[in-house]
Amino acid sequence: MLSYGGISAHISASRLKADGAGSYGRAIHFQNQDFEELRRECLEGGFLFEDPCFPAEPLSLGFKELGPYSSKTRGVEWIRPTELCDDPQFIVGGATRTDICQGALGDCWLLAAIASLTLNEQVLHRVVPHGQSFQDDYAGIFHFQFWQFGEWVDVVIDDRLPVKDGELMFVHSAEGNEFWSALIEKAYAKLNGSYEALSGGSTTEGFEDFTGGVSEMYELNRAPPDLHRVISKALERGSLLGCSIDISSRFDLEAVTFKKLVKGHAYSVTALRQVEFQGRMERLIRIRNPWGQVEWTGAWSDNSAEWDEVDPSEREELCLQMEDGEFWMSFSEFLRQFSRLEICNLTPDALSEDAMSHWNTITFHGSWRRGSTAGGCRNHPNTFWINPQYKITLLEEDDDPEDEEVACSFLVALMQKDRRRHRRHGQDMHTIGFAVYEIPEEFHGCQNVHLKKNFFLSHSSCARSETFINLREVSNRIRLPPGEYLIVPSTFEPSKEADFVLRVFTEKLSETQELDDEISAELEDEEEITEDSIDDSFKAMFAQLAGEDMEISVHELRTILNRVLSRHKDLKTDGFSLESCRTMVNLMDKDGSARLGLVEFQILWNKIRKWLVIYRQFDLDKSGTMSSYEMRLALESAGFKLNNQLNQVLVARYADNEAIDFDNFICCLVKLEAMFRSFRELDAEGTGDVEMNITQWLYLTMCG
Repeated sequence: MLSYGGISAHISASRLKADGAGSYGRAIHFQNQDFEELRRECLEGGFLFEDPCFPAEPLSLGFKELGPYSSKTRGVEWIRPTELCDDPQFIVGGATRTDICQGALGDCWLLAAIASLTLNEQVLHRVVPHGQSFQDDYAGIFHFQFWQFGEWVDVVIDDRLPVKDGELMFVHSAEGNEFWSALIEKAYAKLNGSYEALSGGSTTEGFEDFTGGVSEMYELNRAPPDLHRVISKALERGSLLGCSIDISSRFDLEAVTFKKLVKGHAYSVTALRQVEFQGRMERLIRIRNPWGQVEWTGAWSDNSAEWDEVDPSEREELCLQMEDGEFWMSFSEFLRQFSRLEICNLTPDALSEDAMSHWNTITFHGSWRRGSTAGGCRNHPNTFWINPQYKITLLEEDDDPEDEEVACSFLVALMQKDRRRHRRHGQDMHTIGFAVYEIPEEFHGCQNVHLKKNFFLSHSSCARSETFINLREVSNRIRLPPGEYLIVPSTFEPSKEADFVLRVFTEKLSETQELDDEISAELEDEEEITEDSIDDSFKAMFAQLAGEDMEISVHELRTILNRVLSRHKDLKTDGFSLESCRTMVNLMDKDGSARLGLVEFQILWNKIRKWLVIYRQFDLDKSGTMSSYEMRLALESAGFKLNNQLNQVLVARYADNEAIDFDNFICCLVKLEAMFRSFRELDAEGTGDVEMNITQWLYLTMCG
């Protein structure tokens, strides 16, 4: 069950976020380590920093192939750059792609992303803060900033690097005395739990963690007809664009074609233009090889004959802007020659103020929890509806004179959190995806409604992620007419637990919000029961059970309820526990005697009989127990509407392997009703807010 401490910590974190914590300007200190404060302590104390949170020990290297007893880690030493060479430098002559040479770790995806960073100085210096060196104020401590699941974090490291046989084990620079790339890799390894956790991945993952942007990928052999428009708008927004040619085997890697394109190599896309050529308009695309050399030699290359037929002033303008390694080619040739295009769309805070336009972004943090919000995909209609639900209202169509269709463009990106950190425990990425539904008119403008099973049985999705896939993130560009839509993120299989971030990027202003049931209770007026109105047979039973004091204790209540339960063979239960009965006595006891009198017991008895009917009604498979999603419907039938977070808390508290037996169901309802009634008594004016002192708070929570 979510503890009071957990709840208070969640509230504190929400308040910090509301104050701007986690934004780029106010990055969160990872593991509460403050770089400036730690460096000052080291300088004042005259010692070099040693990081207790990522120590120079085998566990920081890895857990399997780089585990403590593996052959790859035998003989590893952790050595500072000041001990490795005479004149260590943080960055020599600016950060360039030759600073990044791969070591004995399968993280080329990360290195390709770091190499792309060097092409955008503004983005680079967000990740690699200024003012770090091995000369001025050197204290063996460095820091880097990464975007992680919706917020920026500042990661502190010491500069002890893993060395084997006198050489750096992992990333190193072609310049023997330059260390920024090795240090950024160490910081990223710390963020993910170990160096080995970085093995295997997608360049877009690095792109996003260095920019806070959202990536999308296009296979060029089935490119959408409007891809040129997508590229043009992405370039207007300052997005990072990369393209590559697939390799068929490892021998193809960086093999050069006869027209001088490099296979398996990351290129950048830097411009898109149209020129008049032979009486028609020719669409051209400008591409850059980060090597600064080895350029395309086909049509529209630097000295090709095609340029002779272009207006001289236009030719001069296009060619003057070229850098070494940069070349033009026709857009149709680009689609034939290259295999894949990746676009990292930057968020407004990553763009310069004079950027022509930018995406409007919204971020939601959610979770899939077994039994409450982990419903799986549409293949599981009984549980799909319990997944978190988000509404997007598209208000304005795109501004695009070429486009006759009235439509709104938006990107949906679903990312699962912290999965690399779970690798050492044998867990990896879940298979994830999302579906989009048009919201019917009867639900327009509604926020406090969580759509139920019947809606999804009778409505098809109008868009969805291209596939469910076991990557950290799945994203899709979607175009739909203005209107209200529902996004349902899910894992492929039900009951898979994870935290996630859902981001929605729209071209025009939109309204987005989580759809969740409003917390409410339809409480019947308390029964006006007097001893005189109670049936004689019930009085006789009570007298027999209660004994001489004519009150029922916790132990007596347990005996009574379990005796009754034994007669109902269709109910699977291990019986009411003493703790359950104590809860019922505490919550039903009106006079503070810690026992139930005749009237109190009659009220409880009537409630149990009423809830037994509901329990049987919603035990849809007649298993004798109730599944967690059946319980959610049963609670609503009993008059209680709860949001996702509360349903999650109740499942954690009252379910056993996602099944709720009868005694736990009754205890849950007793507690819910008592808490709602207590709140209403405190909220005399019906404002929805109450104030209480410490005594009232402790009385309410301890008695509950």
